[in-house]
Amino acid sequence: MPVQEDFIEQAAPFRAELIAHCYRMLGSVHDAEDLVQETYLRGWRGYAAFEERAALRTWLYRIATTACLRALENRARRVLPAGLGAGSVDPDAGLDRDTGAHRWMQPLPDALTPETAFVTRESVRLAVVTAMQELPARQRAVLILRDVAQFSAAEVAELLDTTPAAVNSALQRARAHLAEIAPTGEEVTEPEDAERRELLDRYCTAFENADLAALTELLAAEVRLEMPPVPLWFTGRDAVTRFLAERAFADPGDLVLIPTAANGQPAVAEYRRGAGGILEAHSIHVITTGVGGVTAITVFLEPTLFAAFGMPLTRPEKRSGE
Repeated sequence: MPVQEDFIEQAAPFRAELIAHCYRMLGSVHDAEDLVQETYLRGWRGYAAFEERAALRTWLYRIATTACLRALENRARRVLPAGLGAGSVDPDAGLDRDTGAHRWMQPLPDALTPETAFVTRESVRLAVVTAMQELPARQRAVLILRDVAQFSAAEVAELLDTTPAAVNSALQRARAHLAEIAPTGEEVTEPEDAERRELLDRYCTAFENADLAALTELLAAEVRLEMPPVPLWFTGRDAVTRFLAERAFADPGDLVLIPTAANGQPAVAEYRRGAGGILEAHSIHVITTGVGGVTAITVFLEPTLFAAFGMPLTRPEKRSGE
């Protein structure tokens, strides 16, 4: 078998975990896909000289991590609106979109990273990845390589051209900082499959029918609503439901929500009827659940995300019975 064909065959099984790795580093599904493509191109070109002194997985992680660190140089971290200031309780507040002052987090479709291990699933939760963005880039890399990818301190030291002592020191600082800002296990509860399906069905039906009472039943008292790239965000069930009722709901038939999954969490893709009467890609909602119900709704107002979810930009009308 030609060398390059052998590389394609041997490297293919690592693609999903490399996308997740780059996403944890960068907070962007688009950037993660681009850098994994770059990683595979560099690997394909250099495979003939690869002497297997380390496992292929380790070598690919080295290429990908180096690419991520290079991409992060002189770049502001990605954020969500709740990280920028206090939430609003005024549903009539202005909703001016960000004009480029911030780089926004993006969701990660579960279909791109079908990981099942608890540690890897938890480490792509939206709140956790957002918290990771606050770490310095090399600390972030150490934390992910050690605690998620499960490399040893010696292996990480080789990957990052440093010493095991420096790795351990960076890991200790990263863990301490993440513990201060990331949600704890008690704050988040992930529904089982049947509960997830029921939650998404109820959420979609409530939105599609503009049924405020049905939606309110799903929300925790301190629910948070964020809508990047709108910097403003809302906190509290009353403010969130008033905003949705007054400024987000539409006539029945003008919204279609399709269940999906992102960041190991329930999610939906929203199609909204546009000026031409066509149902157009509008946003991706990522739903966070906890004690008392839905604790956060993050609505990514970025139709370009639909391609990553394998969804078209327009959708045909629902037929009767669908």
